[in-house]
Amino acid sequence: MSPGSVVALAGGVGAARFLDGLTRVLAPERIFIISNTADDAEIHGLHISPDLDTVTYTLSGLADPKRGWGILGDSFRCLEALARLGADTWFQLGDQDLATHLYRTRRLRQGAKLSAITAEITAALGVHSRIVPMSDDRVRTRICTPTGELEFQTYFVKRRARDKVVSVRFEGASEATPAPGVLETIAGAQAIILCPSNPFISIGPILGIRGIRESLRSKRDRVAAISPIVGGRALKGPAADMMKSMRLRPAAIEVARLYADFVGTFVLDQVDQKQAAAVEKLGIRPVVTNTVMRGLRERKSLARVIVRELGIGS
Repeated sequence: MSPGSVVALAGGVGAARFLDGLTRVLAPERIFIISNTADDAEIHGLHISPDLDTVTYTLSGLADPKRGWGILGDSFRCLEALARLGADTWFQLGDQDLATHLYRTRRLRQGAKLSAITAEITAALGVHSRIVPMSDDRVRTRICTPTGELEFQTYFVKRRARDKVVSVRFEGASEATPAPGVLETIAGAQAIILCPSNPFISIGPILGIRGIRESLRSKRDRVAAISPIVGGRALKGPAADMMKSMRLRPAAIEVARLYADFVGTFVLDQVDQKQAAAVEKLGIRPVVTNTVMRGLRERKSLARVIVRELGIGS
């Protein structure tokens, strides 16, 4: 990537929606997206990469906008057939979506790296931004509850994030290395953006990969984060509930504290304007704007604010 590249750390639906706006404001080719892969799982013998696919489907125009995941208009005939055979079908996989997982799994068994496979998939689907996994190594999120640990998809999908979360750990993160190009692109980036994603289970695993957080610290004045908490609530996902169960106040300022060592600009919603002063006391420059992305207009508007505030040139 060129020195004018813009790096985004992404995980989940909120990130995908923001990136949809960003790729319409900046040339998509300039955007280098580092995706969380600690949510990955093996289901029905297939390697599933939910966050990679959510971003890929969104930027390719295939995503189902109402669900936020999967492919618009997809059918579930294969899953229905599996259910008739007695298989557990709590994880929804559409028929077209299955093609992605079949391809990924076959290529992994052939010895290809996840980053190379992701490049093949994004190219085939017409995505012009570069999307990379945080690492080619296996990292898995483990949700620690009062009754024991849960595999992430069991906690999030099967049990609908109802369990109390004591802490989160990332199995394999301390040994994992960043995917090819990640550290080099951060070092040369014009700007780095943390998308409005869950700080624990979407951004946290990326930061847990050796060298990434340290690289961001060296670029702190060029790093901006968008709060995923608005008015004490997460607009998508369990971030607010996780904060409560871990004895943190579900508030934008708490997210800012989690990122204070490497983020120079923090974007919070207008309803949280009173927290801007507390953000500033952390040594972070607060930016107050509308962060709720109800549609394409809001996605592009938020992207334009980030581009302006980070001085990202065309």
